[in-house]
Amino acid sequence: MPHDPDPPPAKRFKPGSVFFRLDKNKPGMLLPRKGNATTPIEVQRKQLPIYQAKPQLLNQLRQLHNAILIGETGSGKTTQIPQYLYEAGIGRQGIIAITQPRRVAAISLAGRVAEEKRTQLGKLVGYTVRFEDVTSSETKLKFMTDGMLLREAIGDPLLLRYTVVVLDEAHERTVHTDVLFGVVKTAQRRLMSATMDVDLFSEYFNKSPVLYLEGRQHPIQIYYTKQAQSDYLQAALVSVFQIHQEAPPSHDILVFMTGQEEIEALARTCRDIAKHLPDGCGPMVVIPLYASLPPAQQLRVFQPAPKGSRKVILSTNIAETSVTISGIKYVIDTGMVKAKRFNPDSGLEVLAVQRVSKAQAWQRAGRAGREDSGSCYRLYTEQEFDSLIPMTVPEIQRCNLAGVMLQLMALGIPDVMNFDFMSKPSPEAVRSAVEHLELLGAVERKEGQVFLTALGKKMASFPLEPRYAKTILLSPDYSCSEEILTIVSLLSVDTVLYNPPARREEVLAARKKFTSSEGDHITLLNIYRAFKKEWCRENFVNSRNMGLVKDVQAQLKDICLKLNLKLESCGPDTGNVRHCLAHGMFVNAAELQPDGSYLALDTHQPVAIHPSSVLFQAKPAYVVFNELLHTSRCYMRDLCLVDADWLLEAAPEYFADMSHFVCLFSEA
Repeated sequence: MPHDPDPPPAKRFKPGSVFFRLDKNKPGMLLPRKGNATTPIEVQRKQLPIYQAKPQLLNQLRQLHNAILIGETGSGKTTQIPQYLYEAGIGRQGIIAITQPRRVAAISLAGRVAEEKRTQLGKLVGYTVRFEDVTSSETKLKFMTDGMLLREAIGDPLLLRYTVVVLDEAHERTVHTDVLFGVVKTAQRRLMSATMDVDLFSEYFNKSPVLYLEGRQHPIQIYYTKQAQSDYLQAALVSVFQIHQEAPPSHDILVFMTGQEEIEALARTCRDIAKHLPDGCGPMVVIPLYASLPPAQQLRVFQPAPKGSRKVILSTNIAETSVTISGIKYVIDTGMVKAKRFNPDSGLEVLAVQRVSKAQAWQRAGRAGREDSGSCYRLYTEQEFDSLIPMTVPEIQRCNLAGVMLQLMALGIPDVMNFDFMSKPSPEAVRSAVEHLELLGAVERKEGQVFLTALGKKMASFPLEPRYAKTILLSPDYSCSEEILTIVSLLSVDTVLYNPPARREEVLAARKKFTSSEGDHITLLNIYRAFKKEWCRENFVNSRNMGLVKDVQAQLKDICLKLNLKLESCGPDTGNVRHCLAHGMFVNAAELQPDGSYLALDTHQPVAIHPSSVLFQAKPAYVVFNELLHTSRCYMRDLCLVDADWLLEAAPEYFADMSHFVCLFSEA
C-alpha cells in the first residue's frame, strides 16, 4: 500500500477524535456493553420495543390481506412477527415463510427463533438455503432465502404451501425479491422492512396500509474524514489499528468492504500487523464475512471473541441489514460497494466498485447502535456524503435480465414483456434479455408472444445464468459433461485462487504447474483435478471455496441426472471443453485487433485482458470471457481461447452482420 504522508485517517475525523472521547477525564466516555446473557429469553422478548405494539399489530394483521411494516433497527420485527403470527393462529394452517436476501441471515434467524420457541432447529422452526434444507413435516416457521422461495414458485406459482409470506429486508431490492413482489402480489401477502420508499411500496401493493414499529437505536456518533481518501483500503487498515490501540478490548469493529479478495487480503495484513503490536495492546481476532463463505464460517461472526481480545469483522454489504452481530461498537464505512451494471445497448454486464447510496450509508452506521451507543467512521468527507444518491438503484434496473425473464416464463407468467415490476426496467433492457434468450435457443416468438422452448425449460431447471445452463446442456454433445460441470461450479463461487502481493514470485511458481495456454477455464480445471485439501496453502488455493465448488457440482449433477443427461469425461482432450464453452458463451466473445488491443465482437467496445489471467501475456485471436470488471479500463476476466469457426457455428445469425468477422472467418 502506498505511503500516506498525512496523519492517519482515524486521527483527523471531525468533530473530534474518538480517542479524545475515550479519555476518562473527559465527558462523553463510552460505556462498556451491557450483556444480557443471564436474562431469560421470555424477558428478553418482552423487553423488545415491538412487544408493546403486539396487541394492536395482531389486530391489524387479522383484518388485512397484506400490509407493509416499517420497523426501525432493533425493534425486534424479524424475530418476533413470525412468532406472533403463529402464536395467534394466523397462518398456522399452512407454513409461515420468512424470506431473507442472504443465507447467513436465514440460518442465524432460524436458530434464534428456534431457541426462543425452545424447539430443536428443523422441527417447528427451520430454514432452507442453497445446499441445506433443515425443515421437516412439523415446520411451521420457515426462514429461507428469497432465491429459494422463487425456485419453489416455479413448481407452485401460487405458493399454496404457505398461508403467510413475509418478505423481510424488502428495501434491499435484490432481483429475486423484486420478482417475488410480482409473484406474491397475486396472492396478497405481507411485507416487512426497516428503511424503504414507503409510498412506492404502498402504491404497488394496491395502496396497502403501512404499519410503523418503533425501534431501539442507541446514539451513534458519525465521523467524516477532513480530506478525500485516495486509498480507502489503506484508510481502513489505519483506522482499525488506531481504534484497536485506544478502545477497550470488549468493543468490536465492523468494517464494510467490497468483496472477497479485498477482505481476505486485508484480513491477512491485519493478522500480520497484530503479531507485532506493542505490549499492552490486546490480541485481535479477524473474521471475514462474505456471501460465498460456507455457513459454518459465516456463523463465526456471532461467536464472542476470547476474553481480552477484540473481534474485527471485515464484511461486504451482507452485514448492512438482517444480521445483528453482538458487541459491535465501531463501524468503519469505506463508502464503497461492488455492484453489477448492465448496458442493454452493448449487451455487456460490468462489475464495478462504486459509491454507496445515502440509504446504504445510514444502514451501515446503524450497525454500531444496536446494543449501546457507538461510532461510525466514514472514510469520506461530509461533502462526499452529501453528493451520494438518496436510495440504491434496484438491482432489477441495473442487471442483465435474461435469467429473470427465463424464470418468469418458467413460472408460467403469460406476458413476460409486460410483467408488473415495482420498479420497471427499461424497455431496452427487457428487449435485450429476450433477444439474448432467443439467441441461446431458450425462447421463441409466436404471434407477438414469447414462449419457452424445450431447451429453455431445461435451462430453467438450473439455478444458473442462462449461458451456463446452456453450456451444461450442450456438454454431452462434446463428451465433456464432467469437465463443464466442474468449470461452471468453479465459476459459480468467488475465486478459488488468492494472490498475496508480497509473495508474487511464489504464486507464479506454484501456478505454473497448472497454467494452460488454452486459458483460465482450463487452468482452473487443471487445479481442480489436482485438488487435495492438504496442498491448498502451498499452492495458493482457497480450500473453503473449493469445498463450496464440490457442493455446487453435486447440486448440478443431481439436476443433470433428473434431466437424463449423460455424464462423461473427455479426459485430456480439453479442446472439446473449449468448443463447448464457445457454443454456450459466444455472446461474451472478443477479437484481437491489429494494434494488439481487443474489441467485444458484437458491440466493438474496447476491452482488455485482466492481469490475473493466464492469457495476459498471450495474444490469442479470439476469446470468450465470463465477466467484465471496470476499473481504470474495462477488463475481461476468466478467458478461454476459442476458434473463430466455433463462434460462427454456434450462432451464424448473430455474427452474420459482422462483415469483418465473417471475412476473417472465410480467410481462415
